[in-house]
Amino acid sequence: MNPNDYCQNLAARRGSDFHYSLLGQPPALRQTLIAVQAFYLETTQIAEECHDPSVARDKLDWWRTEAGHLFNGEPHHPVTCALRPQLAAFNLPEEYFREILDGVAMDLEYDVYPSFTELTLYLHRLGSTPALLTVEILGYQDRRSTPRFAHEVGGALLLFDRLYEARRYAQLGRCYFPEDDMRRFGVGPGDLLAAQTTERVQQLFAFQAERIRDYGRRALEHLPEAERHGQSSLLIRLELALALLDEVAEDGYRLLEQRISLTPLRKLWLAWRLRRREQRHHRRLTAKRSL
Repeated sequence: MNPNDYCQNLAARRGSDFHYSLLGQPPALRQTLIAVQAFYLETTQIAEECHDPSVARDKLDWWRTEAGHLFNGEPHHPVTCALRPQLAAFNLPEEYFREILDGVAMDLEYDVYPSFTELTLYLHRLGSTPALLTVEILGYQDRRSTPRFAHEVGGALLLFDRLYEARRYAQLGRCYFPEDDMRRFGVGPGDLLAAQTTERVQQLFAFQAERIRDYGRRALEHLPEAERHGQSSLLIRLELALALLDEVAEDGYRLLEQRISLTPLRKLWLAWRLRRREQRHHRRLTAKRSL
């Protein structure tokens, strides 16, 4: 299996939100986005797959070394081999990949965060940094507002994942709800392992959901109109996450006893609709500028 096929099988499996976010992207951009997502998935899986902390740290250290090999032009892993040709073409900074690895280290070091303030560094490393890599690949002109969009949308996507997968992460011994939020709603870590979502847990989940929506709103406020079409990949991922969040809310946030998901057909429709809307808007803006 060649490196690009390896990344495709890992990162862009059919039915995933990421798969639909690639709709309409040119082949070179698709290939690079997939390689970056594969790096993210390959490294963030360390904390889940390695139950022995020393083994996990050794594997993370290997990836830190491999990142050095990548930027020195001598990668060994299929993911880094797929990334190597893209680094110069898309000006992908080494520091962003290092930030992701630092975020993985936080999963090995912390099982709970005292407050949301402490959690924000984690959100930056494993949420905002991958989104910043994405906007670098997609390209943008506004050096001030578009990175802010990436920062917020990345935080929204990571917070949503940590809410949606709350029970699975609790089974792994990790909690991404700040301790002060949990105390506010009278929820303990053991409550996230229960087979039923209690009213107090539902209130905690609803509070977290509103935080995710706030991130989403700020993301859209920061994104300039002229950049929306170019950033449609991230917009699609945000659209799909918020659509699923609405379904979870309508079901009463009963995430501990059942999993709600969007059908592949609905995901395709939402992604296609957003992409088409942004294409039309882009054509109108272009026509106005040419007058």
